[in-house]
Amino acid sequence: MSASRADRLQPAVDQAHKRREDAMQQLAEQQQRLAKAELQLSELKRYRADYAAGGGPGSGVSVTALLNRQQFVERIDRAIEQQRVDVQRQQRQLELARAQWRDAHAREKALDSVVSGYREQARKAEDRREQSEVDERMQYRRPAGPERSS
Repeated sequence: MSASRADRLQPAVDQAHKRREDAMQQLAEQQQRLAKAELQLSELKRYRADYAAGGGPGSGVSVTALLNRQQFVERIDRAIEQQRVDVQRQQRQLELARAQWRDAHAREKALDSVVSGYREQARKAEDRREQSEVDERMQYRRPAGPERSS
């Protein structure tokens, strides 16, 4: 007996399921990377605000110390800008991962639907075949004698 259409498609369904699972894993990992980048950005901003508030002119600090502080704040500002760029990149990567998951999910769902349709067709064909066999058996069970009329 040859394999049914649904059985022949099962490897493709299994592969689509694996691809969706892999895409879901990538999506989760990318969400974590974005959250980490956003946290680093907020920590840099908080550090800059704390550091910048830590003394200005009139706080008894030398000019050299103020210049060093200003240069350090500028370095923090550059780090913040670099981190903003990284957050944007992580957001783009997240959107890409989300799109890949949606595509994989749609493919899996479509294949599942096709296979379910094939299985339903096969079940209905089997039901018709069984009903035909029952009907055929019933014909042979009828009494062979003359029919009576009332």
